[in-house]
Amino acid sequence: MTSSEFDFDTRQIHAGTKLDSDFGARLSPVYQTAGFVFDSFDDGEGRFNGTVEGQAYSRTDNPTNAAVARRLADLEGGIGGLLTSSGTAAIAATLNSLVVAGDHVLATDSLYEGTRTLFSNSFARQGVEVELISADAPDDVWKRAIRPTTKALFTETIPNPKNDVVDLERLAGIAHAGGFPLVVDNTVATPYLNRPIEHGADIVIHSTSKWLSGHGAVIGGVVIDSGTFDWSSQSARFPNIAVASNRGVASFVERFGRFAFLSYLKSVTALDYGPTLPATSAFLLLQGIETLSLRMDRHVANSLALAQWLEHHDEVAHVAYPGLVSDASYARAQKYLPQGAGAVVTFELAGGREAARAFIDSLQLISKMTHLGDVRTLAIHTGSTIHGHLTEDERLSRGITPGTIRLSVGLESVRDLRADLERALAAAATASASAGAVAGANAA
Repeated sequence: MTSSEFDFDTRQIHAGTKLDSDFGARLSPVYQTAGFVFDSFDDGEGRFNGTVEGQAYSRTDNPTNAAVARRLADLEGGIGGLLTSSGTAAIAATLNSLVVAGDHVLATDSLYEGTRTLFSNSFARQGVEVELISADAPDDVWKRAIRPTTKALFTETIPNPKNDVVDLERLAGIAHAGGFPLVVDNTVATPYLNRPIEHGADIVIHSTSKWLSGHGAVIGGVVIDSGTFDWSSQSARFPNIAVASNRGVASFVERFGRFAFLSYLKSVTALDYGPTLPATSAFLLLQGIETLSLRMDRHVANSLALAQWLEHHDEVAHVAYPGLVSDASYARAQKYLPQGAGAVVTFELAGGREAARAFIDSLQLISKMTHLGDVRTLAIHTGSTIHGHLTEDERLSRGITPGTIRLSVGLESVRDLRADLERALAAAATASASAGAVAGANAA
């Protein structure tokens, strides 16, 4: 089954898997094993050097994981993928396959804070500089930032939590003109709402813990290779992939062609670092993928309904959701997200931190927790949690005010969600009034 044969709704159920050859099980089995028996001396050697098909070790070759990776690659329009232990592991494995100490990576500045922390902490300690630039900065700003050591441009389709949709085609053009790949974290959009490879992306990443799973039961990630980047033309920039080894072993490009990056990712980076997803988690992920389009339609409908309602509420100063006509990213969302603008709704309470405290504490149906993409609606005050390690000025520079609340909108009844939000907003209003009265008394 290929992308050209069936619609998305069909492929999310069937792509990448086949009937179990031993018993005819309709679901892909969980291969709960560390290793695999070789048929012979030559078979073992061939599995290790890539000349013989078959599993070598579950660190990178578990059949359950491989089936799920094939399905996700199919849905994204890639040639293949690798499951990892988390979305962060997917980012780290991808960039570690491209960079060495002293290298440089460009990234858009409106990224999930956990990714920014990964870049500023661990990658900085490894001697890799990640330079953050506004996604909408002029082309000449981006071009001046490119160096001989620049190895990638990293972005997110829908940055979390600001929801400022990026122009993928423009960034792809900038990256390719510079001679390096565009890497896109497509977690919030999912391949149902956007497929970055169709807009020029070379490598796509997901935190599969989110909407792809949908149930909030497992952590995981995936790296998907488009197979379109011309590594051989950039051999000086990527010698690990496009140049033969000093032991005389042919390059990954020579041996694996358009699978060169994916082969390097699996046989070198993943094998060395071991960010393996348990087969049981891969199995649970597969169950979620099968209903992705159905869930995303409901996620989007609920999100838009709540965003429109919140936009006109007296206690809400601002709503960031690219499905709103008033949103700065609305026009771009119409191009890149025609089936819906995702399921993250971020809004600012007019009463600031104390209003946010009262709001969060008053929620009853909506879960107070950090996560995204669950069937349940989740709420978090980002300034005291995800962005809590930053100074106030740093938070404000990222668009995080004292009253910023992020919703991951689930699949419950909109009526019930709105009733829970209304109760919490009323509590926020009371807290704001009390804070104002105290401030007035102190001023007097």
